Amino acid sequence: MLQFKKKSTPVLGIDISATAIKLLELSRSGSKYRVESYSVEPLPANSVVDKNITDEHAVGEAIGRAVKKSGTRTKHAAAAVAGSAVITKIITMPANLTEDDMDNQIRVEADQYIPFPLEEVSLDFEVLGPSQSNPDQVDVLLAASRSENVYMRVAALDVGGLKAKVIDIEAFALENTVTMMANELFGGGAHKIIAVADVGSAITTFSVLENMKIIYSREQNFGGQQLTEDIQRRYGLSYEEAGLAKRQGGLPDNYEPEVLDPFKASMAQQISRAQQFFFSSSQIASVDHLILAGGCASIPGIADLIQSNVGVPTIVANPFANMSVASRVPAQTLSNDAPAMMVACGLALRSFD
Repeated sequence: MLQFKKKSTPVLGIDISATAIKLLELSRSGSKYRVESYSVEPLPANSVVDKNITDEHAVGEAIGRAVKKSGTRTKHAAAAVAGSAVITKIITMPANLTEDDMDNQIRVEADQYIPFPLEEVSLDFEVLGPSQSNPDQVDVLLAASRSENVYMRVAALDVGGLKAKVIDIEAFALENTVTMMANELFGGGAHKIIAVADVGSAITTFSVLENMKIIYSREQNFGGQQLTEDIQRRYGLSYEEAGLAKRQGGLPDNYEPEVLDPFKASMAQQISRAQQFFFSSSQIASVDHLILAGGCASIPGIADLIQSNVGVPTIVANPFANMSVASRVPAQTLSNDAPAMMVACGLALRSFD
C-alpha cells in the first residue's frame, strides 16, 4: 500500500522522525490554509533507528498521545517512508493505456526495475506526462519499497487509533511543502534551483529541487544530537537533561562561545560540503535559494552564518508563515517547531490533492 494517488479525504500529516511524532492537520478556504491541529510527541529511545521503525507499539502509543494532545477528531492519516528506503524510477509506457491496464503491465514488468522479490515489495506509480522523446508514450514514476517499511507504519498508525489513508515518500512530502512556500516566496519557483538542508537529530538531508521537482538528495551523519552530546559532556548532564537545557536555556555563560558557536560553524561547514557534493555530481553550478529546515534551523543567527558560508540567500523554513491558526493551537510553540514540520506539512497537504 505504497501510494501517492490523489485523495480527497481529510488526513492528518504524521511525520515519524527519529526522535518524535509530528502531527499536523490543515484546512483550506480558497487559496488560504489554516492549521487546525498540531502536536509534537517525543519517541522512546531507539523505537526508530536509521528511519526504520523498530518498535511499532512504542511508536503507535506515541502517535496516540500526539493525537490526544492535538485534540483532533480526524482518524485518517498520511505517513511517509524515508527516501533511502524507496526505489524510484521513471519508465515510459504507451499513452493509450487505461490506468488499470497500465497497473497490470507495470506489475508484470516490475521485476526488471526492482532488485527484490515482488512478493516482498509495495509499489505504486504516477503518470508524470507525455514523454519528450516520443509523443505516443508517457513518462511514469514508479516507486517501490519493501512491504515491511510500509506495514510497520500502517501498524503503528493503527496502534495510535488512526487509519492509514496514504503512505507517501518523505521527498515527495517535502516537494509539496516547498512548492507551497515557493508560491509565496519565490514567485512560484519556476526555473529556480532551490536547495533544502534539513538538519535533524542525527541526519542532515540535503535536497535540491529544479522546477519544484527533487533532482538530488543526499544524507549525511550530522545533526542536533551532536550538540546535545557536547552539552552533556561539557556540563556533566544526562542526555535528557542536556536536551532540555538546549531547548529551554539556563546553561552557563560560556555555552555560546565554547559549545554553541563551534556547533554552528560545523553545521555551516556540513551544509557547504553538501552543496559542493551536489555541484560535483550535476551539471548545475549555482543555487538560487536555500531553505533551512529541521530542529537545528531554529538556532538564532544560523541562517545568516550559513548564507555567508555557502553564498546563497538562506531562509529558515516556516511553512505556516501565511496560514491562520485555530484557537486551540499554541501559535508560539507552532512557530518554534515550524522548521521541523516540513514533512508533516507536506503530508497534511495531501488532504487537498
